[in-house]
Amino acid sequence: MEQLVSAQRRFAANAAHELRTPLAVQRAAAEIGLAGDPSPQKVARIRAKLIGVADSSEHLIEPLLLLAVSERGLESTGPVDLAALAAAELAACPQEGLTVVRTLAPLTVPGDRTLLGHLLRHLLTNAVRHNRAGGRVTVSTSAEGELTVSNTGPVIGPADVPGLLEPFRRRAERLHTAGEGAGLGLSIVASIARAHGAEPAAEANPAPEGGLTVRVRFPLSGEARTS
Repeated sequence: MEQLVSAQRRFAANAAHELRTPLAVQRAAAEIGLAGDPSPQKVARIRAKLIGVADSSEHLIEPLLLLAVSERGLESTGPVDLAALAAAELAACPQEGLTVVRTLAPLTVPGDRTLLGHLLRHLLTNAVRHNRAGGRVTVSTSAEGELTVSNTGPVIGPADVPGLLEPFRRRAERLHTAGEGAGLGLSIVASIARAHGAEPAAEANPAPEGGLTVRVRFPLSGEARTS
């Protein structure tokens, strides 16, 4: 119980910090940048800055809400063709400059199609964002109930991998720049997986290719499911 309370407090503190930072930037831009009689060019720059920070805040709030929804568990389920869903999410995911290898064996699991779509989207976004020029993304589903997404990229220390499934954990300090993640993607993947009784696991890929492999093992029909 103490460990759970500590984790909840740490999450709340991290969330407050992540939300407070863009608000501080907005206030500074408005109070300092627009002080006196700024030129139209300066007003335009401050306007662009404020819009950018607002976008960053929205990109943080949306995954926070999704994380909260997935932590509540599933309200309704139905059969979801995970292989077809993976193909659809791959088609919608930008992959410029990357080689995509897909091996999508038939796999249907009981669950929430919307949440499973988010799970795949976050896995693919993470695999693309943390890749390297000319790198590779590998996506597979198996009849044994396993979804795997792997990418090339920076070499990750094995000791750092477990923390990547926790909220607000990143390999580098956040800079609050455009397109930067909030450190919630893989924790959302883990939360949605657990809501489906699935087991998420991640492992670092060895040098020289580096990167990360994430596996989500869904229970097959007849297997015990746990929330």
